[in-house]
Amino acid sequence: MSGRSANRAFGKRKEHHVLILASGDKVRHMTVRPWMAAIAVSFAGVCSIGYLAATSYLVLRDDLIGGTIARQARMQHEYEDRITALRAQVDRVTSRQLLDQQVVEEKVEKLLRQQMALTSRNGKLGALVERAENSGLTTESSDTPEIEPLAYEKRAEASSGGVKAIEKLMGLNSASVSATARATPLAYAAPDAGESTSDRADRIFSKVTLSLKDVELEQMARLKQLTDGAARTSDAIRSIVGRTGVDLPVSDVAEMVPASASSGSSETGIGGPFVEPATDDEFGRSLAALDTALLELERTRAQVRALPFGNPSPASDITSDFGNRLDPFLGRLALHAGIDFRATVGTRIRSAAPGTVTNAGLTGGYGNMVEIDHGNGVSSRYAHLSTILVKVGDKVTEGEVIAKSGNTGRSTGPHLHYEIRLNGEAVDPMRFLDASRKLASYMN
Repeated sequence: MSGRSANRAFGKRKEHHVLILASGDKVRHMTVRPWMAAIAVSFAGVCSIGYLAATSYLVLRDDLIGGTIARQARMQHEYEDRITALRAQVDRVTSRQLLDQQVVEEKVEKLLRQQMALTSRNGKLGALVERAENSGLTTESSDTPEIEPLAYEKRAEASSGGVKAIEKLMGLNSASVSATARATPLAYAAPDAGESTSDRADRIFSKVTLSLKDVELEQMARLKQLTDGAARTSDAIRSIVGRTGVDLPVSDVAEMVPASASSGSSETGIGGPFVEPATDDEFGRSLAALDTALLELERTRAQVRALPFGNPSPASDITSDFGNRLDPFLGRLALHAGIDFRATVGTRIRSAAPGTVTNAGLTGGYGNMVEIDHGNGVSSRYAHLSTILVKVGDKVTEGEVIAKSGNTGRSTGPHLHYEIRLNGEAVDPMRFLDASRKLASYMN
C-alpha cells in the first residue's frame, strides 16, 4: 500500500502556470512552459552579463573615449583647414579678378583719353580742312577721318564687365562680330580657342590702340598734305606774279591776318595781352604750320587781288601791243607805253583792280584819263576817255565802271589806251593779262 502510494505521489502530474488575459468579452489563455521561462531567464542573464562587461570595459579603457574625441577633433580641424583653404582660393580668385578689372579700367581710361584727344584734334582739323577746301586745296580723302565713338558714359559697363564690357563698348561682341567687321575699323577676328582672358584683353586693346594710331597717322598725313599744298600754291602764285615784275613780300607770322580782315570792306580788330604759346605736341605744331600756310596763301591771294590782273574792256579786241612802233602822227619810231583796245565811243571801261583814284581829268596827250593806284608801286591808266565817272580820292573795286571810252587827246580814233606802271615805269600790260589766265586755277 505504502509502495503504491509513493508511486502515486511520485507520478503526480505537475500542473503548468496559465496566464489569462481578458479584454472585454474576450478571454485569452497562455500557458507558460518551463522552457520558455528558462529562455527568458537565460536572455536576461546574457544581457546583464553583456552590460556589466561593456561597463567594465569602458571604465577600464578611458583611452578609447579620448581617442574618439581626438579623432572627432582632428576631423573638425581638417574640415576647418579645408574651409580656410577654399576661402583663400576664393580670395585669390577675387583678387585676381579685381586686379584684372582694375587693369581693364586703366586701359579703358587710356583709350578714352586717346579717343577724346583724337576727337578734339578732329574738330580742329575739320575747321582747317574746311578753310583749305574753301581756299581751293583738295586731298585724296574728301572727309576728315572719323573716330569710332567710345562714349564716356559707358565707363560703368566697362568697369563691371571686364573684357566683355570692352567688347560691348567697342561693338565687338561675338553676336555682331561679322557685322562690325564690315562697318567699323576697330573690328577683329573671333577669339582663338583656348585663349586666356588676359591675352584676349591685350589683343583687343592692341587692335584698338593700333586703330586709333592709324587715325592719328591719317590726320598727320593729311595735315602735311594740306600744308604742302598751300605752300606750293603760294609759291606758284608768287612765281606767276614775279614774271610781271611785281615781287610779293613774304609776310612774317606776326604780320599775318586772315583774308577776311585784310581784303574785306570792313576792318576787324584783333588783339589782347601777350601770353607765351602753349607747349603742344607734334600734332599741335602741324596744325600751327597748316594755319600759317593757309594764312600766307590767303594773304598772297589778297595781294594778288589788289593788282591789276583784270581786263578793263573784256569785250574788246587788242589792236596795238606794248613796245616800239611807228608814231601815227610823226611817222617815226616811238615807244607805245601800253596796249590799245578797239572800243566805240561810250563803251564802259572797268577798273582792272581795286585801288584809289589819283588822277581823273584831262591829261596832255592822254586826253581824258583816269589813273588808279593799286599799292605796291603798281598803278593803271585808262586814256582817251569820253566820260569820267570817278573823281580823285575815290575808292574803286575790281570791275567797277570808272569811265566810258572815247577819242580825246592824241588819238586817231575811238579806242582805249591802257597802261600799267610799276614804280613809275611803264610795263607791258599783257604780262598781267597772261598772268591772270594762269592765276585763274590758283585763285578762288
